[in-house]
This record gives sequence, structure tokens and C-alpha cells, in this order.
Amino acid sequence: MSQEILFMVVLGVDTGGTFTDFTLFDGEKVQCYKTLSTPKDPSIAVINGLKEIVTGSDEKVLIHGSTVATNALLEGKTAKTALITTQGFEDILEIGRGNRLDLYNIFVDSKPVLIPTDLRFPISERINKDGEIVKPLRDEDIQELINEIKRDKSIESIAVCFLFSYKNPGHEEKIGKRLQELAFPTSLSSEIVPEYREYERMTTTVVNALVSPIMTHYLTSL
Repeated sequence: MSQEILFMVVLGVDTGGTFTDFTLFDGEKVQCYKTLSTPKDPSIAVINGLKEIVTGSDEKVLIHGSTVATNALLEGKTAKTALITTQGFEDILEIGRGNRLDLYNIFVDSKPVLIPTDLRFPISERINKDGEIVKPLRDEDIQELINEIKRDKSIESIAVCFLFSYKNPGHEEKIGKRLQELAFPTSLSSEIVPEYREYERMTTTVVNALVSPIMTHYLTSL
């Protein structure tokens, strides 16, 4: 623990499915407090607990752990999310990698797909492995895609993952700017995980997009 934090009040908060736990360290002693969680809106339990355990106006460091995003994924209660990707690669989420739990079993249960086919949108663009633009991303293609997405008024979040965007994020940034101007919560793979391996980069970006609106609502409520 740094010297600065030792002279400050440190409060730890952990929200769980049954209880929300608080630990307060004032530089000399540790206090613990527990309250029932409020699953429909976890922020209520956090705020109620803070009112009980926090006193005075001293500057405080808040360390917060939460399973809000994890629970949303496990329960399938995520935001309705669209995926925009390089044309011809919209099925990466389903294809995955060649490693299989049971290599020769053609009837093995497949993993749930994070985004269904009708919410995966391809767009014509291409950047090669060296970050060079092979096929430019055209403004008219972006507008056509945006018009298509806007027809489904229930879409809450968008993930964008283009080939080799970790080498050159220009195309992702271009379409991301347009989407954000329209107030779409947008997750760009070149920002979330700018690394090679398309499947891992795409799934990580999609997961971020699925839970971003939920976490934004939760943190704003605190």
C-alpha cells in the first residue's frame, strides 16, 4: 500500500448475489459491514451501505468490486448488441478456433453464440497484415450500414472488429466516430484489445459491448 493511501480513509465494496460487503480502513483500524444485496439494482445496496458505514468528510479512496457484468453474461441479460466486421468474416464468432473438446464428435454441443446471425453486419473494407489499406472504407457504405442498423430500434450497443485493426485502427475509428455521433454506445476492438488473433479480439470486444450499457447504468446510479 502506498504512503499516500496510508493517510487516507480506504473503503472497499464488493457486491455479491446475496450480500454486499464493505470494509473501511481509517489508517488505524478496520471496520466491516454487510447488507443484503438488491439484485434488480445493485447500486441501491451499495448506496444504503455507504450511508451506514461512511461518516465524516475526510477524503476517501473507494475500491469497488462487482459481479454485475459477470451475472449479466451468465444469465443472458445483456444489452441487445450488433456486430460490424469485415465483409466475409462475420461468422468468426461461430467458427471460433480449430480446438474442440471432442475432436471427432460431430454431435458435440456448440457454445452459445454471443451475437445471432441477424445482428452481425459485414462491411466492405480491408487492411492487410502490415496495416496497409487494401480496400478503403467508403462513406456511402458506412451510411448504408447505419441506415440498416437504425431500422432495428431495439439495438442498444455496437461492437466493431475489423481485420488487422490492431495494426491500423483508422477504419474502426472512422466508423466508430459516425456511430458515436448518433449516440450508439460503441466498442472498438482496436481500443479494447489491440492484439492479433481475430477470434479472441472479436469475442472480447463483443463481451464489452454486451455489458457496457448495463455497467454505465450501474455506475451512473452510484
